[in-house]
Amino acid sequence: MRVGVVGAGITGLSLVHHLRERDVSAVAFEAEDRPGGVVRSDRIDGRVVERGPHRIRLTDPVEELVEAVGLAEEVIRADDDLPLYVYRNGRLREVPRSLGAFLRTDLLSWRGKLRTLAEPLTDAADPDERLDDLFTRKFGAEAYRYVVEPLLSGIYASDPAEMQVRHATPGLLRVEERDGNLLRPALRRARSDGTAPPVSFEGGLGTLPRAVHDAHEDRVHLDEPVERVEDDGDRYAVVTDDRRETVDRVVVTTPAGAAADVLEPVAPDAADRLRRLNYNPIAMVYLRSDADLTGFGYQVAAGEGLRTRGVTFVDSLFGRESPYTAFLGGMSDPSVIDDPEEELAETARREFEAVTGGSATARGVNRLRAYPAHDTSWTALDGMELPGGIRLATNYTGRIGVPSRVREARRIAEELAGGAD
Repeated sequence: MRVGVVGAGITGLSLVHHLRERDVSAVAFEAEDRPGGVVRSDRIDGRVVERGPHRIRLTDPVEELVEAVGLAEEVIRADDDLPLYVYRNGRLREVPRSLGAFLRTDLLSWRGKLRTLAEPLTDAADPDERLDDLFTRKFGAEAYRYVVEPLLSGIYASDPAEMQVRHATPGLLRVEERDGNLLRPALRRARSDGTAPPVSFEGGLGTLPRAVHDAHEDRVHLDEPVERVEDDGDRYAVVTDDRRETVDRVVVTTPAGAAADVLEPVAPDAADRLRRLNYNPIAMVYLRSDADLTGFGYQVAAGEGLRTRGVTFVDSLFGRESPYTAFLGGMSDPSVIDDPEEELAETARREFEAVTGGSATARGVNRLRAYPAHDTSWTALDGMELPGGIRLATNYTGRIGVPSRVREARRIAEELAGGAD
């Protein structure tokens, strides 16, 4: 069996790695001249900055991959007990991550805390329920507004009112069925019980995809975009400008629009559905500051009159001299993709100073439209079918986040290897 992989982001690279470990022939094609997709690190003023995700969890599949490509010694582990804040009513307030912290926090009133503890008495989640309705019903309006919504917005950059459980958080249904409620697993996760530690690398997260690429360079073709996938008898042809690669299976790992383009010849209905999916724009502004802040960072509650949605304290997390990263945009602020960089930089600087009290200087801006919205446009995927031998492995049909991408790649490799001739 030979597998054609479209895209060399972290999913595609991990898939190539795991297929090779299982003696399955594979070839991957990437449109960009570098591997990793949105997982990319750079330097500003000699300091590491992240152009995409800022940290990952060292789950078993990630740790296995890290060790396989020789990066174990470069891993930097963050202290998972560092505080996370929400900016509410003009102050940073700590998100509780233990029962004691829950009782002490001023993020919620006593009435809001008591309402949160009543979650086990509520009805189970409905797959078609919107996330704002679900979490308000489960934990109360106050906890939703000041805890859940800011944190969900930080993960998805979406409006929970536009997101359905079955598309955005299908795993939540399984968790509730297993534990009988959502409060118990939320407390367990907040305490980091059994949760893999957050990590990065000395050179940033981009170190991982570069190392995976280098280990399998003979099977990964950069700067060679796939134009289309075609039927080729009982096999498929992956067609680029330079070659026509005949394969038995095709795994597409690219964003929805690119996936639609390459699948159009073999799956026109699926291509049409994929083109309907929404992506949220994000702007990252890198700030140098004399503020000495400790923690993961902060998210901003709705209604605070700020355009900044959150700030990550990279230096505090990983003990390296990196600027703070301010995040703007998302579903509620799509103009960040077109607004002048100077305007975004000034807004982030001014709002950071107002929140923290420290002075700041903007050192760079990065914009991307790479966050799947997981909103109501995802109903387009209901009933979608792909030809036999073609599958999607992506953050818009599965869970987002590098650990989930690596885990899915390993699972698919196992399935393909089990069906190899």
